[in-house]
Amino acid sequence: MPVLTLRRSWAALMVLAVTAFTFVSTELLPIGLLTVIADDLGRSRSQIGLLVGGYAIVVVLASLPLTALTRNVPRRRVLGATMVLFAAANLAGALAPSYEILAVARLVTALTQALFWSIAPPVVSGLFPASMRGRVVALFSTGAALGPVLGVPLGTWLGQQAGWRAAFAVMAAAGLAATVAVVALIPTYPPGDGGAARGTAPDRRAFAVLLVAVAAGITGFLVFNTYVTPFLLDVSGFSDGALAPLLFVSGVAGTAGTIIVSRTLDAHPISSLLTPLAVGSASLLGLYLLGSLQVVTVVLLAGLGISFSSFATALQNRMLQVAPGNTDIASAGLSTAFNLGIAAGSLVGGALLPRYGAQPLAGVGAALTLGALVILLAPGARRGR
Repeated sequence: MPVLTLRRSWAALMVLAVTAFTFVSTELLPIGLLTVIADDLGRSRSQIGLLVGGYAIVVVLASLPLTALTRNVPRRRVLGATMVLFAAANLAGALAPSYEILAVARLVTALTQALFWSIAPPVVSGLFPASMRGRVVALFSTGAALGPVLGVPLGTWLGQQAGWRAAFAVMAAAGLAATVAVVALIPTYPPGDGGAARGTAPDRRAFAVLLVAVAAGITGFLVFNTYVTPFLLDVSGFSDGALAPLLFVSGVAGTAGTIIVSRTLDAHPISSLLTPLAVGSASLLGLYLLGSLQVVTVVLLAGLGISFSSFATALQNRMLQVAPGNTDIASAGLSTAFNLGIAAGSLVGGALLPRYGAQPLAGVGAALTLGALVILLAPGARRGR
C-alpha cells in the first residue's frame, strides 16, 4: 500500500464518512417520506415501507458476490464506479413515474450500497495504524450516524415542501460530488495490501456469533424504526409537522452515541456491543408501554437513536478484530447480516402494521434486541480479544 501523508489520510476519512452519510440518508429516505410517497403514488404505507425492506434484501444477496467479484480491483476504481452508479440510480428514482420504476431504481441503488459497505470500513481503517482503529471506525461511523440526524429530517422537510422527488434529486447530486472526492483522495493499491486486510485477533466462532446477534438485533431495531412515522402519528398523536423535528432528535442522539462509544471501542469491545443493546431494549419496551405519552416518547426516541448508532459502530470495530480471514469478505458478511436484519424488520413490521397497528411493533422490537443481547453474552462471543 502506498504511504500517504497524515493530512491526506484524514481527508480520505472525512470523504468516506460523508459518503456513508449519503448512503444512509438514501436508504432511510422512504421512512421520513413514507406518507408523502404513498399518497403521491397511490400506494399503502406498507408498500412504501417495502422500499426499505427490498433495498435491504438486495444488499443481503449482493454483498458477498460483489465483494468477491471485485476483490482484486483497486479500491479507488471500485468506489468511484460505485458512486457514479449511485448518483444515476437516485436520479432515476427522482424521475420515476410509477411505484414499480421507483422500486427498480431503489434496487440498483442497493447494489451500490452492498459494495460500498463491504469495502469502505477496511479501506478507511487501513489508512491508519492499528492502534487508532477504534477511533477511526467511530469517526467513519459518525457519517452514517448523521444520516438520521441531517439526511432523513432534511429529506423529510424537503419532501413535504417541494415533493419527495426533490429529496432523491439532492441525493443524486451528493453522490456525484462524492465520486469526485473519492477518486481524488483514495489511493490505488491491491486490496490485499491494505493495512486492515486481516483481523487483529481472528476467531471464526466469535465472528459467527457476532453475525447471528447482528441479524437479530437489527431486526428488532428496524421492526420499529421502519414504521416510526405511523407510530408517532397514530400512537403518540403527533402532527405531520412534528415528524422532521422528532427524527432530528433521534438522529442527534445517534451521533452522540457514536461519539460516546468511540471512547470505549478499543479497550472494551464487548461491553461496547452489550450496552447499546440493553439501552435499545429498554427504549423499545418503554415505547410499547408508554408511547402514548408524547414527552416520554421523545426521551425514548433519543435513547433508541443512541443505542442503534453506537451498536452499529461497535459492530464494525469488532468485525475488524475477529474477522477470520480477509476483512473485505468479513465486512461483506457483516453487511449481509445487518441488512438481513433491516429486511426482516421491514417485512415483519409491514405484516403486523395493517392488522395490529404500530404500537405492538415496539414490543416485538424489544424482544428481538433482548435476544441479541443474550446471544452476545454467550462465551463464544467474547473470544478473539
